[in-house]
Amino acid sequence: MSQTTTLNGETPPAPAAEPARKVRKFSADISAVGEPALWAFGGALALGIILVVGFLVMIAWNGVTTFWPKPIHVLTLTDGSRVAGEPTRDDLYRVGAEILERLPEAARAQIADNEGLAHRTMYRIGNYDLFGEDFRWVSDFDIAKVETPADFYFLERQEWGPFVGRIVGLTLDEQSVDPKTLSLAELRAAQREARARFDQIRRIERSDIGAVNHHLERERLRLRRAELDHGLDSERYRALQPEVNARIAELQTQYQALAQQAADIRATDQRYRIRLQEVGGREKETEISQIVRFYPANQLTFGDRLGIYFSRWGEFLTGEPREANTEGGVLPAIFGTVAMTLIMVVVVAPFGVITALYLREYAKQGRLVAAVRISVNNLAGVPSIVYGVFGLGFFAYTMGVTIDQLFYPERLPSPTFGTGGILWSALTLALLTVPVVIVASEEALAAVPRSMREGSLACGASKWQTIRYVVLPRAMPGVMTGLILAMARGAGEVAPLMLVGVVKLAPELPIDGFFPYIHLERSFMHIGFHIFDVGFQSRNSEAGKPMVFVTTLLLLGLIVLMNSSAIYIRNRLKKKGSSTVLVEPNADMHHLS
Repeated sequence: MSQTTTLNGETPPAPAAEPARKVRKFSADISAVGEPALWAFGGALALGIILVVGFLVMIAWNGVTTFWPKPIHVLTLTDGSRVAGEPTRDDLYRVGAEILERLPEAARAQIADNEGLAHRTMYRIGNYDLFGEDFRWVSDFDIAKVETPADFYFLERQEWGPFVGRIVGLTLDEQSVDPKTLSLAELRAAQREARARFDQIRRIERSDIGAVNHHLERERLRLRRAELDHGLDSERYRALQPEVNARIAELQTQYQALAQQAADIRATDQRYRIRLQEVGGREKETEISQIVRFYPANQLTFGDRLGIYFSRWGEFLTGEPREANTEGGVLPAIFGTVAMTLIMVVVVAPFGVITALYLREYAKQGRLVAAVRISVNNLAGVPSIVYGVFGLGFFAYTMGVTIDQLFYPERLPSPTFGTGGILWSALTLALLTVPVVIVASEEALAAVPRSMREGSLACGASKWQTIRYVVLPRAMPGVMTGLILAMARGAGEVAPLMLVGVVKLAPELPIDGFFPYIHLERSFMHIGFHIFDVGFQSRNSEAGKPMVFVTTLLLLGLIVLMNSSAIYIRNRLKKKGSSTVLVEPNADMHHLS
């Protein structure tokens, strides 16, 4: 092996060994790849879904089970008193020291073993006219005995809420009858006949007498109009006055005849009465026609319960409210909500789309357009009650009063359009939701590829033809999305409506046989306000709680139904737009073929 030497024959020193390089192992940094953010976003999404699903399940469960008939428990308490009612809910509560002192040793020991908590049940005792309350809490340590007697009935009344007790007497055509000698089918037949009389009286008073009152008012206003137009001393007024007076006399005769007919039916109805007895022995007598529904709660089969359940749902969806809106139906509120929402959509759609078209397709982009866009975005954040104040001041007190002065001077000082109504409520909500439609429509228009516009213009189409046949069909799904959002928000708004038309009770629908048939100037009921009224304005919050849940379920169902219809239309338009080719739509577009 050869060895290198220097000129002087010395062997050079060996080169120093290089230090070992540190091999840097790659370690994945989870913050760099976004794992914590991914888990946080996923967890937030899961939590949101759980909260929404839990809320919907709670509303659905309480709403669906509200109308299911329950048994009647008759409780004998330790002090000898008795309580009868439907068990509605139960919970645990901490017993106070003053209550513990009066309890026997066994009850105190049981409560002490349960960490000072006791179980109690809320019973719907009804009989508000006798007790002054609808519900009562009863603790388990106060109960000596629980019974479910077969002769106890749950009776739903037209007034004063339900009655819980026995049927101890009947008067049929002024003849006393022992109720024990009649079968349940015979009792129900008598009740159906009585309700038919009740409905007939109401039909005469509302429809027939209402029509006569309408004609009387029309004649009075006709004479008043002649006075305003021509004066009291005019020939026109003097010629019209005898004619109007004769017509009024004829109508008053009809009114008296109808009033007498209703009085005769009411006198007949007085001869059919029912005597009820609560668990403590006090009695209450009323007309059978005042009983809306009744059943022996402790003798029901599953089929009987199912029939009562669907009967209550039918009344809820098609009937009028009663008992301060805590019972009965919500048909006027359903009609008012749907009618107002549809009018709002009809108004907001063209204004929102036209505004978006101008801002995106026609307006010269600059500071003014930017300021308009900022204003539109800011309008979306204005509190809804501010829109209500504006709607009351502008629509009702400005436009409405002007309309009354121009077209209905004979009705003044009673306002026609100068007060709240369906029309003004719909226009107010249209102002509230138009920013949403403008923003969504403008984004949909911006999403249409520019090449499609240029291709259309290159084929010789005008700007409007391009917008009409190319841009709008492709943007329509996005426009429908904006309308869906506006519809969902408008249907659930309550605060502005309290100022511009919604009322606690308006049982008659704004529809009749007189022109213009649908009266948009009238006040109306709304499901959202109905929920607020029942939950916070009723005489007893517990009595209104079941109706709050079932009405909330109905409102959610209506919103889902209206939105689903809009989504279906949007999807159809989306499919049509994606498969559309340029064809010859009309003779004016022949150059686009």
